[in-house]
Amino acid sequence: MRVHADRNRCMAAGHCAVTVPGVFDHGDDGLVVVVDEEPGEELLKELELAVDLCPSRALSLSREEAPG
Repeated sequence: MRVHADRNRCMAAGHCAVTVPGVFDHGDDGLVVVVDEEPGEELLKELELAVDLCPSRALSLSREEAPG
């Protein structure tokens, strides 16, 4: 699983960093920063909640298969 954040869409509401602090943080400008782009599956429910709570729809998740 891969986490994506569009800083151009982010409005610095902060729900993501409160919901999953090990994956999201705020930069000096208050906008989202992804600190763990490939978190474990055990965080799926929390990540889905963060995506749903984001008022600017700046967050997304994808399931990328490893090459091989």
